[in-house]
Amino acid sequence: MNLPALADLLASRGLRLLPGSYAVPVELLVQLPDATIVQFTARGTTLRLRSYSPDALTAITIPAECGCGDHHPQTGPSRVTLSRYAVPLDERTIDGELEYGWRHHEAGLLHLADATTHFLTLLDTLRTRDLVGVA
Repeated sequence: MNLPALADLLASRGLRLLPGSYAVPVELLVQLPDATIVQFTARGTTLRLRSYSPDALTAITIPAECGCGDHHPQTGPSRVTLSRYAVPLDERTIDGELEYGWRHHEAGLLHLADATTHFLTLLDTLRTRDLVGVA
């Protein structure tokens, strides 16, 4: 699985994979149908899903290498990311050490397809709690 295939899979579920997502190590920024942003990371022995309000996204411009403007533009490409001041609304984790016996950095070694399974599981627990909280 690659990021375009994941984007298609998520789109079939009404989710939007945002720029700033990476396959290695896995870090996903996804917009939910209600515009909430979720960030999934696989680092060390932890799989983490955090939700943020829609205004937590920001764009940063990466400066050109030399910035002189003679042979490179003054500014480089833009990158979508979470604001450094964004505060998570909610968080779900899977402790790989407790669940799977991971000891070092196994979460960071997960392939995108395997990490996606964990992402969807954590997303389901996040949505289930939101639905229960509303009732």
